[in-house]
Amino acid sequence: MSDETFSGGCLCGQVRFTVQSPTLWCAHCHCSLCRKAHGAAWVTWVGAADSRAVIDAAAGALSWYASTPEAERGFCRHCGSTIFFRSSRWPGELHITHASFDAAIDRDPSAHVWWDQHVDWAEPGDSLPRKPS
Repeated sequence: MSDETFSGGCLCGQVRFTVQSPTLWCAHCHCSLCRKAHGAAWVTWVGAADSRAVIDAAAGALSWYASTPEAERGFCRHCGSTIFFRSSRWPGELHITHASFDAAIDRDPSAHVWWDQHVDWAEPGDSLPRKPS
């Protein structure tokens, strides 16, 4: 097991995080909730074990929005950056937007998930597996 640490944060720096490697997975999500929350055709997420992730936020900076009854999304109240996702569907995991990391991490995306909800106006230019919801 590696002892590499990856860090990142929001646009304004009020919310920071560190993740101790190894991360669990990395994938592009095409679900409608991710698209709306981020204003993008898809969002690339990194899965980390809760026990290997630490969030460091200024007082009142991090807020959680319940996007469904079983899931919530963490964002910075100052700059609006959406950074985190957690759900009872994946207990013990914290999902972090890949783009919020300061530098490269220990893995690349391995799949497109929720592909059955993808938009027609943006086509990924890769050959990664496309998995339905």
